Amino acid sequence: MSEHDDKRPEDNGDTRADQRDGNGESGNRLRKELPQEVSGPVPAAQDVPGPRSESEPEPEPESQAAPGPEPQLTGRQRLVKGLWPPRVSRAQLIVALLLFGLGFGLAVQVASHSDSDSALRGARQEDLVRILDELDDRTQRLEDEKQGLEKQRDELENSSDQAEEARKQTVEKERQLGILAGTVAAQGPGITMTIEDTKGTVEADMLLDAIQELRAAGAEAIQVNGVRVVAGTYLTDSGKGVSVDGNKINAPYRFKVIGKPQDLEPALNIPGGVVQTLEKEQATVTIERSTKIVVDALRAVKRPDYARSSSQ
Repeated sequence: MSEHDDKRPEDNGDTRADQRDGNGESGNRLRKELPQEVSGPVPAAQDVPGPRSESEPEPEPESQAAPGPEPQLTGRQRLVKGLWPPRVSRAQLIVALLLFGLGFGLAVQVASHSDSDSALRGARQEDLVRILDELDDRTQRLEDEKQGLEKQRDELENSSDQAEEARKQTVEKERQLGILAGTVAAQGPGITMTIEDTKGTVEADMLLDAIQELRAAGAEAIQVNGVRVVAGTYLTDSGKGVSVDGNKINAPYRFKVIGKPQDLEPALNIPGGVVQTLEKEQATVTIERSTKIVVDALRAVKRPDYARSSSQ
């Protein structure tokens, strides 16, 4: 055997010994550097507090029990739960306001009709019959006027001398307009109404209501204490009396009215009408029918400043 062969085992043995010694010294050195072992029990991982990420939810406390199955609700309970507490949106609020406005308007309309009908509800049967007769008379009067206009049209269309017929109708129309304008005198059947006002409580608006009621009943000519009433007549209070178109008149107030008496008198005596209003003011009203009433108070012809006939 060579020298190398004799020394190899020994060298190997020495090398292993040195490695063991080195490993022991390294282990002892690492053990010294580590902290001392804790002899107590190691806490469980779930009991050790530590930082949590923001995405990790916090565990619910153990005291809260797991939710059980929800109790079944009846139909009424579900309805109450859906209606309360109320959830009002903008659209629902607007709809509610519109419905409120509509209901308020209907209530006001019903109330106004109730007020206007209250006088008729308390009227006697005779008064109601008279009111119906007055409405029938007004309808008949309008029908007669319509027939008269149709007759004039037919005469113009069928007349051989249309120019002469047109002239006659123009003259007749001028006369009628003169009566309405108060420029010519008029006579015919009608009524005379006298208002005695000893207390001085009759005012201009009451006399104006009487004039308007007479016109609505078909009055064609009206005269009050020597003053002709026309389309532009106005009434104002003037001390203890009344002024008609600037002419002061005093009680008693005497109305001369040309028209159909059967229409004029009932129009003044309707429930809540002119006569009842004046009697509430302690005035005395007397109405007389006549077959001939003369209205001779005239108004001066006033030439218009700007209006001219289109035929000129």
